[in-house]
Order: sequence, then structure tokens, then C-alpha cells
Amino acid sequence: MIRAGVLTAVVGPAEALLVEALGSADRLDVVRRCADLAELLAAAEAGLGSVVLVSAGLPHLDHAAVDALRRTAGVVVGVAGADRPDEGDRLRAWTVDAVVAAPEDVPAAAEVVDAVLAALDAAARPGLAPVARAVDRPGPHPVPVGTAVPRPPGRLVAVWGPTGAPGRTTVAVNLAAEVAALGVRTLLVDADTYGGAVATAVGMLDEAPGLAAAVRAAGAGALDLPTLARHAPVLGPDLRVLAGLARADRWPELPPAALDVVWARARELAALTVVDTGFCLEEDELLTYDTRAPQRNGATLSALDAADVVVVVGSADPVGLQRLVRGLDELARRPAAAARRLVVVNRVRPGVAGPDPGRAVRDVLARHAGVVDPVLVPEDRDGVDAAVLEGRLLREVVPGSPARRALVGLAGALLPEEPSSTPGPTRRQRLGRRHRATVAS
Repeated sequence: MIRAGVLTAVVGPAEALLVEALGSADRLDVVRRCADLAELLAAAEAGLGSVVLVSAGLPHLDHAAVDALRRTAGVVVGVAGADRPDEGDRLRAWTVDAVVAAPEDVPAAAEVVDAVLAALDAAARPGLAPVARAVDRPGPHPVPVGTAVPRPPGRLVAVWGPTGAPGRTTVAVNLAAEVAALGVRTLLVDADTYGGAVATAVGMLDEAPGLAAAVRAAGAGALDLPTLARHAPVLGPDLRVLAGLARADRWPELPPAALDVVWARARELAALTVVDTGFCLEEDELLTYDTRAPQRNGATLSALDAADVVVVVGSADPVGLQRLVRGLDELARRPAAAARRLVVVNRVRPGVAGPDPGRAVRDVLARHAGVVDPVLVPEDRDGVDAAVLEGRLLREVVPGSPARRALVGLAGALLPEEPSSTPGPTRRQRLGRRHRATVAS
């Protein structure tokens, strides 16, 4: 029988009980008793074990470390203090495979071994139901009468584009504003680790903690909806903003594992989340490190992988179109993101694309990138400049801007169809009518 190697990093008197119980199990073999998180990560990276047993109280343990342990070892079982329910909640927030109570005697240690074996079996057969957690109370948990039915999760839209400042932030900010203006709860997030400018574009102080604070809370297993809402101040009706990094050199504060938690919470907070991302999709950090590597582009990649729709922004000049075509090819290497793309060409004008710029742009994208239905945003330099100068939105400064009208149509296209059994126009149809009325005015 093949025995699974177990790595332990358990603090307190329960450690000896667990090691003895695990060592006597038929299918388990304790191969390393680690003194701290660094030793545990190194042992898992070296492939010494396939099961990790770790205490919630281990210094420096966070969501990113749990994610690294799962990717290198496979199964992560968290040990919570029997009288510390907060530790169990934190471990669940870190999405460990099972949570067990720290044993105080031999029979309790045997129950932990059973939970470890169950987690190992569930990992080997993904179709099984989730492992029962030893610190959970057994039995059903009926919903009390009068409890509100949970809202369906919101959509996440990532706004990405190639290098060269094609207008990602302008599109993201005004797209979020137009969606919010339609009465949809909207969250605007700045996840650009190279030069985030959302706060400046909307007239906010960029010293606000925003996304970095939300990520820290997620890493500590403490990101709930009130915490996320506190870090995302209200900019206007139905519009919140999660500001980005004040300085580009702070990019290590946005680990992808914690960002995945932020995206999940954002779906609960808002019906539509718009994420302004960076331009770079490279994943070469792992080539230059022999340990757990920081990922500057991890924030962008995390948003793209989590997004329901990826809005790809390019500019209409010859250089911008060339970069857009190459960027679409680069994005195609991430099939999940490429399958949900929506291409937007910004700053469409006759001066750089001929007398019929719209037709010229469509022909180039159809011939070289297979894009047949791009959204064209006309050039409105004066209107955009005025909005940026005042730190306000296009709809507030120049409501008749042709660029703004194009973004109103894009906003309607990004909203999901609402399921309805009653006759009458759907949400998208109603928004289409509102868009036509806006354009006509």
C-alpha cells in the first residue's frame, strides 16, 4: 500500500498527539515536522509530502501561503483551536481542504486522522462531496423565517489592452459610470500594477488604501462585505471605487491568491464589477526564482481569469492597431479569457485612419485578428481632456460627447439578460431604448 507523506506545522501541545496518531495510521507517514512556515513551504516545494497539516496560529500563515501549499503538496488540512471559532472561520476563508479541531486526547487525535484520510480521498476523487469539517456542528442548518434570499452573484468585467496607453482607464471609468447611471450596483477597481490612475481620473485621493487594504484583509481571512464596502467609498449613486496602488513599486502587495478572494466578494457587493488592469501578460517570474516568486502581472492575470467578459481596448492609429492585433494574439494564449473578449477601438478619427475610419478599422481587425464586430469609440479629445482636468466623468462634463454615447451602448451590452416569466421588454431592451434616447438628445 502506498503511504501518503504528511508535513506538519502544528503549534501547541496538540502537535505530539497528532504526530503519534498520524504515524500509526496505515496510509499516512509523517515525513517532516516543520518548526515554521518557511520550513513548511520549502518541504512542500521539494515534494516531500502530499498532505499538509498546519495550525491556523502558525506565524505568517495567510491565504497566499495556503494557496502555495495546495499547489505544491496537494491537500491542506487546517488545525483550529477547540475554543477559537475565529481560527476555523479564517481557515475556511483560506479555502483549506478540511478544518479540524486541535485534539486534547488520543480519541480526538484519531478523529483528526479520519478527517485527514477523508480529505485525501476527496482530493483523489474530485466528484465527491466536500469533506465534513471536524469543527463544524453536525446536522442541518435551516434558514430562519424572514431571512433574505441571497442575491445572485454579480458579473466581473476586466478592461485590458496592450501597451501604449490606448485608453483603458478612460474606458473602464466611464463604462462603470454609465452602468451605475442605469441603476445597477457597480464597483470600479483599479488593479493596474504599473500605473493605476483611476483615483486621479475620478477626483479621489490616491492615498486611500483601497485594493491593497482589501487584499490584506483577504490574506488574513477577514474580508467580508462590510470590510470591502468600507475600503470602496461611494463615488455616486450605485457606484463605488476601490482605488489602486498609490505607487507602482508597491505591486508585491497584490498577490493573486488573495485577489481571487476579493473578486469573489466583489461579486457579492456589486451586480457588476469593472476592473482596470495592467497591460502586461508575461509570466516569466517563475523563470528567475527557485522559490515562491512574486508576480507583478499576477493582478492582471487574476482579473482576466476571473472575468465574465474581457473588454480589450486598442487605439485606432496604425501603431495602436498593430499593438492591438498582437495583443489579441497574446491574449489567445489564455483561452478562457480570449473566449469572452469584447474588442473596443478607442479614439477613432479620420486623421489616422482615412476618410472612413470606422470601415478601415473594421477591415484591419477582420483581416488580421478575425474580429468582425468591434465597438468603435469616436475621438473626443476636448471632452475627455475636460473631464480629466476636472476629475469628473464624461457624463457629468460633456453628456453629449460622441465617446460617451458609444460607452452607453457598451454598458448596455455588458449587462446580463434578466430571467423573467412575465411579458414585456427585458432589461437589455429597456437599456437599448434608453441608449437610443440618449443618442437622440
